[in-house]
Amino acid sequence: MSTARNSLALILVALAATGAAGQQTASTALPPIRPLGKATATSTDLMGAVSQVRALPGGRILVNDNLGRKVVLFEPGLSASKVVADTTSATANAYSSRAGGLIAYKGDSTLFVDPISLAMLVIDGKGNVTRVISVPRPNEANALIGGPNGTPGFDAQGRLVYRAPPNFRIVPPPGGDMSKMQIPQMPDSVAVVRIALDTRVVDTVAFLKIAKTNMTVTQTPNGGMSVTSTINPMQVVDDWAVTADGRVAVVRGQEYKIEWVDGKGAIAASNKIPFAWRRLDDSTKTAFIDSTKAAMETLRQQAVTRAQAGGAGNMPIAFGPGGAMDMGAMGGMRIEINMRGGDGPRGAAPGASNGAPPTGGPTNIQIPPLNFVNPSELPDYAPPFTAGAVRADLDGNVWIRTSNVYGGGSVYDIVNAKGELTDRVLLPAGRVIAGFGPGVVYMGFRDGAGVRIEMAPIRSATP
Repeated sequence: MSTARNSLALILVALAATGAAGQQTASTALPPIRPLGKATATSTDLMGAVSQVRALPGGRILVNDNLGRKVVLFEPGLSASKVVADTTSATANAYSSRAGGLIAYKGDSTLFVDPISLAMLVIDGKGNVTRVISVPRPNEANALIGGPNGTPGFDAQGRLVYRAPPNFRIVPPPGGDMSKMQIPQMPDSVAVVRIALDTRVVDTVAFLKIAKTNMTVTQTPNGGMSVTSTINPMQVVDDWAVTADGRVAVVRGQEYKIEWVDGKGAIAASNKIPFAWRRLDDSTKTAFIDSTKAAMETLRQQAVTRAQAGGAGNMPIAFGPGGAMDMGAMGGMRIEINMRGGDGPRGAAPGASNGAPPTGGPTNIQIPPLNFVNPSELPDYAPPFTAGAVRADLDGNVWIRTSNVYGGGSVYDIVNAKGELTDRVLLPAGRVIAGFGPGVVYMGFRDGAGVRIEMAPIRSATP
């Protein structure tokens, strides 16, 4: 996984290096890029991933490890820890075999979303599960996990805000004739919605532009169906976050500005955020596509190796710097390799615990071809950010992970509640923000032993 993470990071690094020769333009003066404060604490416990961090009163934090399938409570200073939910009987199998999500809830309580059981565990500030409530819309439980789809949260009226899944459904062909199968066009927009947990009333907050993959279907000689996708890895997308005051900040990628949506649905648009736009010439576009192809081929080979050793299932083949699944470098697209074993059953075997993978014959690895658009179809200017790039801190600011990379570290634009760019912060190489505390950020990073959590002040201490 470390190699996979580095491969995706190299895509952005290569783009930054090649794009440096291009013309950079900014409408107004930009704040200088400054380094994040020096880390003040690092966890000794290893994680599979640092997917989300929820800060609690007194310096405690809850950490969601969606690869290790556990939620862990850390004491102040990332010292001692205890498991709140995992896949063992000690926690009543509270974390199932699929990724879950953490959502800040009322006061110091937190929701842990389990998409398999369609339940949300209410965890108090001491790390105790106090009760269980149902997922408001079962068909959209996976949308509550977070990641590249944005971090769900609650608005000022107590409604749950999240990015709904795209409206995409494949209709079986008449009579089961696969030669007549038609794949609908993938949508290029999705809705951000909010729902009241008591009444289940749903309200659409905004629509977002998302990365689109073109798919074509051909019939195989044996009468089956082959689906081929064509990927544009550099698309202009929108992103969003729920701010500390309960507003929804919608960050538009085309104009690079924020639209603020309040609890009544009123929209207030800020001015465009100044940005050093990088113009991409033909050679830069070609280099980017070549780098992406090489990185994805490496990931494909690694996935094949893991599949041959681990059996059946669906395996994502792109990971983020903190070990978590993060499609930022690929424009927010999730690519999976579908694997199934011989004549064994597909999906979980009857009676299997936590969706255990099926047993059966030898693993037959099926890898859909990954085709990329012609370099000429890439935009003339590098988009300012990719999917899953926007987070909100506890002080009402919006943090946007830009496409600018320096020394392997990501540059975040910090925009205040008025829509003004007030700061630009450079994270250390290999770090990705997983959450905020009062005046601090929590990051995931990988060292030689595994994935750890790191805490750093937003600003360095004054000498």
